[in-house]
Amino acid sequence: EIYTLSLHDALPIYELAELSLCKLVEHMDTTRFGNAVISLLPEGPVASRLRSAGIPVYSIGMRRSPTGLFGFFRLLSLLGELSPDVVQTWMYHANFLGGLAGFLRKTPVLWNIRHFNLDPALNKKTTLWLVKVCARFSHTVPRKIVCCAQRALDVHAGVGYDPDKLLVIPNGFDLDAFKPDAQAYVAFRRELGLPADALLVGVIARFDPQKDHENFFRAARLVSAHFPSVRFVLCGDGIVEENPDLVRMIDEKIRRDVFLLGRRDDIPRIAAALDLFVLSSAGEAFPSVLGESMACEVPCVVTDVGDSALIVGDTGLVVPPCDSNALAEAIASMLGKTAEERTALGKRGRRRIMEKYEIGAIAREYETLYEETLFAFGGL
Repeated sequence: EIYTLSLHDALPIYELAELSLCKLVEHMDTTRFGNAVISLLPEGPVASRLRSAGIPVYSIGMRRSPTGLFGFFRLLSLLGELSPDVVQTWMYHANFLGGLAGFLRKTPVLWNIRHFNLDPALNKKTTLWLVKVCARFSHTVPRKIVCCAQRALDVHAGVGYDPDKLLVIPNGFDLDAFKPDAQAYVAFRRELGLPADALLVGVIARFDPQKDHENFFRAARLVSAHFPSVRFVLCGDGIVEENPDLVRMIDEKIRRDVFLLGRRDDIPRIAAALDLFVLSSAGEAFPSVLGESMACEVPCVVTDVGDSALIVGDTGLVVPPCDSNALAEAIASMLGKTAEERTALGKRGRRRIMEKYEIGAIAREYETLYEETLFAFGGL
């Protein structure tokens, strides 16, 4: 059995990186691999989910402002106690601290990169500094560097990461959790007080400049003029009536047609209830919500950011980012199709996810990487 330790920046909330790690270890072959997870920051709901799956979780207890050598020595001590065969780090801070700790413990280290946009306007100075430091260390510390998207690989190769160590293993999707749900389709409309045949266009994304909700609302205003019966459903952190920065983006002419649902714990149900999913982002690496919507057999319109076009393939429509007119035309084109045509697109989308991004297959890719790493290190 290979004992793998995954080191993450934090496990406090249900965000993409945390859930990607959680899904990965949940679907690994427990007859060949043992897993443990360390969070640098205090733990939260994802830690509970991991423990319920029988995966040990430890917390170093660092705060957002680093606690210095004390936390690092605690990490070193914990690595000594657990004695893993492979250390898989997850995100920049874990790559730096966990990579150094694993290197000092003479344990093979693999990094994982979940980010791609290094625009100084969208990142803290400390994060950009850490990226530069990790770029230098990338030539000596990690055995391999896993990127969740081709775009992330290209960006980090461009800032000095060792190109010979970079590889792409995309996020995987649980096709049992995300699937068509006819009951949800009807019940969700009833919950919103809408007729059973109401057309729903949805955005599932936290409030963040890179998600470009303003682009979506401009497009929604144009679409509404031609499809007055369409309703727009949005959910995610900060997607609430009490967010003035969000609300001011919504044209008064469509205000009554917009539903702001905030953070939800029933995303598979909401995704399956949509007629059309829209990704309006100005920047992404590998948008998992896109694959999740496709797995629910929902047709998609996406901006050409990160690996979005690669994920959707020919099962949806792709438009340039930050172009509300193009986005509106694509949404209108989808809504103008018959229900049967949209259903056919949705079924093709789920097949694409099944063939290329099913979580079990992605877990096998990580397992192969761990075996090859340990073999090269002389451990197999």
